[in-house]
Amino acid sequence: MPDAPSIQDIPEVAELDELETFVGFNKKIWLWTAVEHFRQGILPWVLGDHSAKTFQPLWDIVYLWKCYFYVTDGWKLYASFVEPGDHIISKTYMTRVEGENTRLRHYLPRLHRKTLCYSKSVDMLQHSIRLLLHYFKYREIPVSG
Repeated sequence: MPDAPSIQDIPEVAELDELETFVGFNKKIWLWTAVEHFRQGILPWVLGDHSAKTFQPLWDIVYLWKCYFYVTDGWKLYASFVEPGDHIISKTYMTRVEGENTRLRHYLPRLHRKTLCYSKSVDMLQHSIRLLLHYFKYREIPVSG
């Protein structure tokens, strides 16, 4: 199951965001996501720290879309990637990505902000996210036989 599902139409407006969670004993980790503003579903995503090094692989995919606009919450890192004329900084226009983050947290308790449910490894968190996003898109759980 790929981290970035294929899409037929290139998004015109992309929303980028990150959500914080924990792995192991209080080790912070961020899930960076990109969504199309006008359609449900997370497209590419990466998991890692809160740095440009982690965001770069996500941006490499999103940059190829050549969207009219990229909407973010103003985290300073985005400004170093997105051209100022293409960048909208506004929580008001981030309803799609915030909704997707809420949906992820709802269905995957290990992503809740304060919980006793947490992943013991980054690999297990990645597999859990990948499986959930696959289910959201295809409404089936892949089973190897």
